[in-house]
Amino acid sequence: MSAAPEEVQPSGPSPRLADIGRLAAFSDAVFAIVITLLVLDLRVPEFHEGQLAASLREEAPSFLAFVVSFVYVGVLWLNHHAVLQLVRGTTLALNWINLAILFGVVLIPFPTMVLASALANGDTDDLRVAVVLYALAAALMSAPWLVFFAYLRRHPALRASHVGQDQVRAQQARPIIGLVLFGLTGLLGWIVNPLFGLLGIVVMIIYHGFTSEGVRAGTFQWGRTGRRG
Repeated sequence: MSAAPEEVQPSGPSPRLADIGRLAAFSDAVFAIVITLLVLDLRVPEFHEGQLAASLREEAPSFLAFVVSFVYVGVLWLNHHAVLQLVRGTTLALNWINLAILFGVVLIPFPTMVLASALANGDTDDLRVAVVLYALAAALMSAPWLVFFAYLRRHPALRASHVGQDQVRAQQARPIIGLVLFGLTGLLGWIVNPLFGLLGIVVMIIYHGFTSEGVRAGTFQWGRTGRRG
């Protein structure tokens, strides 16, 4: 019986692997800080006697922006947690790629505040700019994830024993979709209507939440049953 064909290994020495624990712990701390910073834009409004309900309604845009970004950061954390299940160690290059991912995460509070301000006090043009800014930040955030999966494909020694090339390829489609569709969402908000653009952002966040372990049904099954204990 002939042996199954082995996956082609890249030429050159294998990268020197370090424990993934420090990278995961640092990343979790960054996510925790960012998701906490989001709440700082919420405030108790000034109100006259009997006008508390009306004053709280005026803060609704800030609440909306907070909820959208809170869910977004949570989804990004789920995605980050999922990709760390693909690797058995880290390298200096992978650490830098991870820092680029975290850079995109820590930027989220700024477009969140801009969006809340535009929803509360701006006109349609202001809201259009705020939506485009948010969509642009989200699109740019997809770029380091694309680099992460490309690096993982070129260095199979980094991958956990249960992770194959097809699983990495399935994950790599997601940041490409993010780059394209977040960009199109920004255009939709600018050209058509900023509220449509905001709705598109919410849809994309939901998409990334439901596909945190890949875009194919087989990948979802692998994510549930083939993960490291």
